[in-house]
Amino acid sequence: MTNFDYLKKEKDFDSFVDIAIVAEKTYKIDVSTCIINCRRALEAGIKWMYSVDADLDVPYQDNLHTLMNTRAFKSITDDDIWKRIEFIRRYGNEAVHTSTTKTASIAKICLRNLFYFTDFIAYCYGNNYEEREFDESLLEQEEVAPVKVVPDVDLEALIAENKSLKEELSSRRVQQQETYVAKPLDLSEFKTRKLYIDAMLMDAGWVEGKDWINEVELEGMPNKSEVGYADYVLYDDMNIPLAVIEAKRSCKDPAVGRQQAKLYADLLENDTFNKTGYRHH
Repeated sequence: MTNFDYLKKEKDFDSFVDIAIVAEKTYKIDVSTCIINCRRALEAGIKWMYSVDADLDVPYQDNLHTLMNTRAFKSITDDDIWKRIEFIRRYGNEAVHTSTTKTASIAKICLRNLFYFTDFIAYCYGNNYEEREFDESLLEQEEVAPVKVVPDVDLEALIAENKSLKEELSSRRVQQQETYVAKPLDLSEFKTRKLYIDAMLMDAGWVEGKDWINEVELEGMPNKSEVGYADYVLYDDMNIPLAVIEAKRSCKDPAVGRQQAKLYADLLENDTFNKTGYRHH
């Protein structure tokens, strides 16, 4: 049993539900494979939306990044949903293109985010929605049966297949979306916040341990120990610090984070100048 089995009750969801189920079943086998399948299920779900929603016109490219960044798609999905699926896209890409070991924490967040994305689809487009929450305990089941191979979705074929559904499901989505209640992201844990920031840095081309370092110790802080730790420091090719990033809770006043980051940046600049005689302007 998985968190996505309930989607099988709606035949209209057949094109993406099996990939979502496979994603969860591979969690105990290999977390990188799980993350990659979360991305595949996300892409299949978004392509399904384009095939049944009259407000979604296929853009010039039908890759995942383009499909989820059209104005129409963003207007249908709320900001929390979009942040969830962007997390899946970024870590899914990273899992596909690198051999870096992924953590179970990343896979769990990908599965949770995929669940709330498919829950949004079920609410807006489904015929018999029942409210449910993501059950993390289901991830600990040992998979005994072989995991089936599910092919990727062909958007053109899916559009042709779902042509007769478009008017009905578009109308249903417009009506049912009005009462949809967003499931806000919980970024209260530092580790979770950090994973979201890591994903954005990786997507922008920064490499951890090379031009991005975590928890950089800085002396000269105005506290009892006179020591502080910058959450992230970004460096140029000459190993000169370029920027400081602080991972604060969204409920915190951004000014607090900015002030702390500025203090760290000033300490870094002075330390760099003392060692190299070089100062950024």
